Amino acid sequence: MKAMIIEKYGKNVPLIMTEQPMPDIGEHDVLVEIHAASLNPIDFKIKEGQVKFLLKYQFPLILGNDFSGVVVKVGDQVNAFKPGDEVYGRPRKNRIGTLAEYIAVHEEDIALKPQNLNFEEAASIPLIGLTTYQAFSDILNLQKGQKILIHAGSGGVGTFAIQLAKLMGAFVATTASEKGYELVKSLGADLIINYKKEKFEELLTGYDAVYDTLGGAALEKSFRILKPNGQIVSISGIPNARFGQEQQLGWMKTAILSIASHKITSLEKKSQTRYHYLFMKPSGTQLKVLKEYFEGNHIKPVIDKVYNLKDAAQALHYLEGGSAKGKVVIRIK
Repeated sequence: MKAMIIEKYGKNVPLIMTEQPMPDIGEHDVLVEIHAASLNPIDFKIKEGQVKFLLKYQFPLILGNDFSGVVVKVGDQVNAFKPGDEVYGRPRKNRIGTLAEYIAVHEEDIALKPQNLNFEEAASIPLIGLTTYQAFSDILNLQKGQKILIHAGSGGVGTFAIQLAKLMGAFVATTASEKGYELVKSLGADLIINYKKEKFEELLTGYDAVYDTLGGAALEKSFRILKPNGQIVSISGIPNARFGQEQQLGWMKTAILSIASHKITSLEKKSQTRYHYLFMKPSGTQLKVLKEYFEGNHIKPVIDKVYNLKDAAQALHYLEGGSAKGKVVIRIK
């Protein structure tokens, strides 16, 4: 099968189109012919070696973290899926590789794709959808009437997050540029802050939650807008010791994370808030929930550009540039 691989970590390491062996499937696995995959910031972070402290991979490594496609074969113990089913999913972190023609994935990590979405649209959802659903539902327990700031509202994560937060009844503030204003407004944002001209930390106060997709200075300033007992969920910040303990990383890695996140922990204590670093978990069960949201027209996918598999390197470069409005998708079949 054709697949896009890297042979080592590095910012300038090329993505290479190669022929790879077909995946083997276990008794609880499903073999999927991939029709489309989407790109996410985790892809260039993996490629550049930014997350090798937390995730270990062997080379050659096929990149790609979510997909849609058609089931072609199932393992002996699989009863929920059959050949011909149209599915979407996010494979487990040790089984990534969606920039390829086929993937073997555990049956618990996929769901039937929303019937009203095409393959490109469905492929844009699993990683951002699961990440945001887990942030809002499992961690924040976001409630009707609460106020949340969503950073970078016109980005791939932000466009989904605005819609889900509104569906849950929250008041949504977001940051965007002039180019993203109309998009985030159309998605339901209640308050839009032009980050090029305005400072969100001076305009907002008394917020219940922040969904941080940027990290760095934006994350640090976010503590200022929260009320006591408010919460921040970050997918781009620094993992803290609590994360190390929850993930059972061992005392040494947990101690390193404690030192690295010292500033964030100090801000957390000073503001009497709670900081969470989120490493999302694959979940076919939650993908079924998202399927209902899409089929009920409560949320719609937002896609910026679609590339062919051979142009995946160009697509990844475009995503890393930070100007994408919505998701960047790779058409494979």
